[in-house]
Amino acid sequence: MADPIRRTPLHRMRARLEAAREAPGAIRLAEVPWLTQLTLRLAPGGDAASAAAAVLGTRLPAPGAAHSSAEIDVLWLGPDEWLVVAGDGEGDRVAQRLAAAVADAHASIVDLSAQRTVIELAGAAARDVLAKGCRLDLHPRAFAAGSCASTELARAGVILHQRSDEPLYRVFVRATFAEYLAEWLLDASAEYRGVPPLDLRFATIAELERPTLAS
Repeated sequence: MADPIRRTPLHRMRARLEAAREAPGAIRLAEVPWLTQLTLRLAPGGDAASAAAAVLGTRLPAPGAAHSSAEIDVLWLGPDEWLVVAGDGEGDRVAQRLAAAVADAHASIVDLSAQRTVIELAGAAARDVLAKGCRLDLHPRAFAAGSCASTELARAGVILHQRSDEPLYRVFVRATFAEYLAEWLLDASAEYRGVPPLDLRFATIAELERPTLAS
């Protein structure tokens, strides 16, 4: 029986992203693959929320915010919904502990780790690169470390999380849009990395949504 091959949504772009991560300049790009991503839904402010916070090591954040503990990030997605982000292979352990903590409440925990990958941008020019394709006000007075939002970047739906003041951002993007967005980010960041921009033909939304064998 053949052994399964584990590949990230951006495995075909690995060499280019590694070069972008190591290149001198005002920005670094990298895929952060295999992160555990759980959606947690429950009523905020009650006993279940407190029990979940005890498991996660941080309270559930308010709208537009993200909180972090030593090993877990928790991002606000909606009035009763959060994204729990942990390390590779942590899905079952974290989900089981959360399920036990909120067993008596009306709550749901769903592992969506395979739905998205994460592209990380860091450096002095990261904010400027994102601003080329995102309508959010990314000025630190409006979107600082510990902020998150569901938005669009280059017309692709994403979750954007600023993790530090460097600034360092994480972009959560659906696996089927990952190559498109990575191409766009490489092109948008080219001037800050001292390389010529890519020759891209920008796809329409209809083209992006067309099913492929990879999806």
